[in-house]
Amino acid sequence: MADSSIENAGLLIVDKEAGLTSHDVVARCRKIFGTRRVGHAGTLDPMATGVLVVGIERATKLLGLLSLTTKSYVATIRLGASTSTDDREGDIIGTFDTASVTDDGIRSGVADLTGDIQQVPARVSAIKVGGRRAHALARTGADFDLPARPVTVSRFEILDIGRDDDGILVRAEVDCSAGTYIRSLARDLGAALEVGGHLTSLRRTAVGPFTLEHARTLDEVAEAPTRSLDIDQAVRLSFPHRDISADEAESISQGRWLEPVGISGIYVVIDPAGQAIALLQEKGRRASSVMVVRPATLR
Repeated sequence: MADSSIENAGLLIVDKEAGLTSHDVVARCRKIFGTRRVGHAGTLDPMATGVLVVGIERATKLLGLLSLTTKSYVATIRLGASTSTDDREGDIIGTFDTASVTDDGIRSGVADLTGDIQQVPARVSAIKVGGRRAHALARTGADFDLPARPVTVSRFEILDIGRDDDGILVRAEVDCSAGTYIRSLARDLGAALEVGGHLTSLRRTAVGPFTLEHARTLDEVAEAPTRSLDIDQAVRLSFPHRDISADEAESISQGRWLEPVGISGIYVVIDPAGQAIALLQEKGRRASSVMVVRPATLR
């Protein structure tokens, strides 16, 4: 039995423009695709551009299961001024002379912020403090501290260093773990050099396996409303896979379980027709579904 929620399901990789929130992107996609069943994974700040993963129809159920633990960015950091939000959209709260800052000093500061580090999130982050988002508290002028937490910056590579009357501009590529704040890297680099620092531009080039190569702008999507990846392509790219028989596919589509085969983590099972049937996880003597992609009622 065909179902439009399967036929039209998939992931849309959006190249988000500056000025839009992630919710703005979802609202626009709902209009473009004519469905309320749209969601996003991996929020991107309004100032930032680049890769935003959007789920359409039944693929919205995938969003919380995707392994989006690594992210890549191109960032521009201005040294010589601190802001209230650690980016260019905040109020300037301090300016400093950068004449004594050398390129080698900047490289050393970047090296110190590479690897496994403890990072204090930005005060305008979405982290909850006493049940309220930090950014909401910050707008009220409340005094609060956010504890440092472990993050991994696997690559922090300087692309170029420029100087002007307002200070120093450092353009860099960053590969990092989920939960890393690039604006906090800018702030901490400036603090280490004792000249202040903030983020002036940010472009996300990859999140998990999804890159700018998969991405289209919203205007391009509006002109040709198609998914970047259908649901079968999406799960094959995102998870290890296991081939199963037609009988096993019928069994798992009805909510039963399969024999484990020793695959760790979540994986997708594929039927003889090449269709994704379910996402499974093995525990003990069972490989049980964490999401049935094609329930028996939709097959």
